[in-house]
Amino acid sequence: MMEQERLIFHVDVNSAFLSWEAVRRVKEGLPDLREIPSAIGGDPRTRTGIVVAKSIPAKKYGVCTGEPVGMALKKCPELVVVPGDFSLFLRCSRAFKEICASYAPVMESFSIDEVFLDMTGTSLLYPDPVALACEIKDKIHRELGFTVNIGISVNKLLAKMASDFEKPDKVHTLFPEEIPTKMWPLPVGELLFLGKASRRKLEEAGIHTIGDLAHEDESHIQMLLGTKNGHQLYQYSCGRDDSPVRAEAEESKGLSVETTFNEDLVSKEQVFQVLLAQCDILAARLRKKEKKCSCIAVSFRTLDFKNRSHQMTIESATDITDEIFKYAQKLFLDFWKGQPLRLVGVSLTGLNDGMYEQMSMFEDTRDKEKRRKLDAALDSIRLKYGNDKVTRASIMNSSGRIGRKAKAENGLDKHRT
Repeated sequence: MMEQERLIFHVDVNSAFLSWEAVRRVKEGLPDLREIPSAIGGDPRTRTGIVVAKSIPAKKYGVCTGEPVGMALKKCPELVVVPGDFSLFLRCSRAFKEICASYAPVMESFSIDEVFLDMTGTSLLYPDPVALACEIKDKIHRELGFTVNIGISVNKLLAKMASDFEKPDKVHTLFPEEIPTKMWPLPVGELLFLGKASRRKLEEAGIHTIGDLAHEDESHIQMLLGTKNGHQLYQYSCGRDDSPVRAEAEESKGLSVETTFNEDLVSKEQVFQVLLAQCDILAARLRKKEKKCSCIAVSFRTLDFKNRSHQMTIESATDITDEIFKYAQKLFLDFWKGQPLRLVGVSLTGLNDGMYEQMSMFEDTRDKEKRRKLDAALDSIRLKYGNDKVTRASIMNSSGRIGRKAKAENGLDKHRT
């Protein structure tokens, strides 16, 4: 019996953080952020933090994701800067994923604003994949007020490449027979998962388009980029990817957050802003689940496509934000060599029910209790009023408030770029 060809959708929210905040503000009678120069980021009063999302009008002024808010305001003085509200982002993420899951036998959450849908075997129920994608796209827009792009193909790689074609509010296909006309003419730097360092090496070798890469000998690519990286990128340039769409595990063994950047992080101060925001998110999730962690890991991805991670087991399990951040800082400084970074993440494992805690004889229990009460107070305020209504002094002291461009997900069953 012939194996059935796969059918994969990739659904990607258009300018997710900005769109989600825009929808809320429109409901409140405020201007639509998508139609004016605007950004989600740090505090415009102190001109600190980084831009994590921008509108199309802001892009015309040269505003870039990942740059300091102060620099963005110099380019566009009338830029409307709004702090990120992660609780809002999570609500919007859940809402659009619920709609997607109602259509698909299997859904994989790729990030906070992206999912893969495995529609294989649904042809009797949905005979026209493009019509189905349009239905999903339009339902999200109609019910939730924001737009998505949907890419359709036979594997995850091509579906995601397709969803990155013209935006917003579009459906695109990239089937194998369309690769020569739709994918191969693109600049080689647009190949999914190909970083700046690899792009530079390929261009120096005269490989300027994805098609150039696909028509090279694989051995030559491996010589340029390394055996593993070269093999993977060569396969991708030919449109080959057999990775499955994996449904999320029912019971997570840990919690994690990753943040991917369009621009490089080059200083420890930038990274610490991200780490502190991530630790704040994860610690709040621990407390909500009434858990504590005994193992903390920090990971990052450099521009040469290499992932690095480091972890430590701590003596006393904790759910306190400042403690988790202290360990995350130490881990990062222990193994970062100053390379520009495109991804930073924190994960917490070794979770227990938090009922018992091993106290150190050198620990200041009164200070620890004060920090625990502060965390509880912040959790309560955020739950009631949203993340943007209160900010840790420690975050503000770490070069200002950060809007979170967290490509984040619960659990450790991640399938990342």
